Amino acid sequence: MSKLRKNLESSKLDRRLFLRGAATAGLSVFASGALAQPVINDILAAPRRGNWNDQFDARASGGEKVASNQPIMSLATAGYVQNAIGYYSNIVSQGGWPNVPGGAKLQLGVTDPAVSALRKRLMISGDLPESAGLSNAFDTYVDAAVKRFQSRHGLPADGVMGQFTYAAMNVSAQVRLDQLHINLQRLNELANVSDPRFVMVNIPAAQIEAVENGRVMQRHTAIVGKIDRQTPLLVSKIHEVILNPYWTAPKSIIQKDIIPLMRKDPTYLTRNKIRLYDQQGQEVQPETVNWTTDEAVKLMFRQDPGKINAMSSTKINFHNAHAVYMHDTPQKTLFNNLMRFDSSGCVRVQNVRDLDVWLLKNTPGWDRQTIEATIKSGVNTPIQVADPVPVHFIYVTAWSTGDGVVHFRDDIYERDGASELALGTNT
Repeated sequence: MSKLRKNLESSKLDRRLFLRGAATAGLSVFASGALAQPVINDILAAPRRGNWNDQFDARASGGEKVASNQPIMSLATAGYVQNAIGYYSNIVSQGGWPNVPGGAKLQLGVTDPAVSALRKRLMISGDLPESAGLSNAFDTYVDAAVKRFQSRHGLPADGVMGQFTYAAMNVSAQVRLDQLHINLQRLNELANVSDPRFVMVNIPAAQIEAVENGRVMQRHTAIVGKIDRQTPLLVSKIHEVILNPYWTAPKSIIQKDIIPLMRKDPTYLTRNKIRLYDQQGQEVQPETVNWTTDEAVKLMFRQDPGKINAMSSTKINFHNAHAVYMHDTPQKTLFNNLMRFDSSGCVRVQNVRDLDVWLLKNTPGWDRQTIEATIKSGVNTPIQVADPVPVHFIYVTAWSTGDGVVHFRDDIYERDGASELALGTNT
């Protein structure tokens, strides 16, 4: 867990900064302690909760997983989001939820006045049952509720109130309601998927779903495009899986990354087994290139297959105008980062070999054993997928999988229109 926290602290994107505007947005009728409990009771007892009723409360105390095999791209999910809008509309009409004072490292066993505000906040969002009561003690009920909240917001579910949990928690109820409305429009456009099998990449969640017959068969953590090299929205079909791929560097990476590196370290290409080829296909020696100019952009930079290859074991191809693809990576530790927006537009896939097996399940001769043996051989092996699998790159920052579970993610590419969810550029 300490390693994970280090990753959080060293994250390039400080969620506390870009959510800083939300720190005061939650101040409402809860400023009066005498009014707090009646307002909570009104919200929890509101008739408009409908079928959600006690599911938010009774299930929260167990700290159960909030994951589901319900695909994000489905009519059911769109329906659940509509229900969530009703629930969050009621929260907003009752005054929202209280701001949780930051600064204190709240966790199991701590007693602090801020825990009382935390309890109110978690009760209203349905993460903590009303029966847990109001006190200053961070007990097992609060621990389970914080973990549930963290899971719903794509945070490490460690039960510790750190800066990122505070930031997500202090986004106002109105902003969350608006976020649900915006994403319902997106989901309605995506819901009518009739394909029996498809792959979905949800960019702001940095997550992949492999869906079959209306159920999520696999989920994969992903790494997607940086703010200035965004992963595009697209629809295509996966037609090829390449084991032990060559990697050909795009011009943007040659210009922005490789040329500056060669100016600092002339051995960079040789050490990384990257070969240069001219337009006639003839290999060019790095020492013959003038690296003080950009003339190298005219050359092809191709990395040999192997463990240090930028795509490692796998490249997954699908036709698209953006020249992006999905792939493995030798930098496995990056999947542990909270902010996984670190690529140049392509999508890196954790545990990609599981996805390989699923994609090739109907391609004769390519079971798991054969795939593993081929990867071990190190031989570049393109495989045509017998039944090309549809792939969707989407942008959804809020959704619900039923049972009162509503998920939110940061608006990393600033497409939701709320400053509280966008990346802050100023301190």
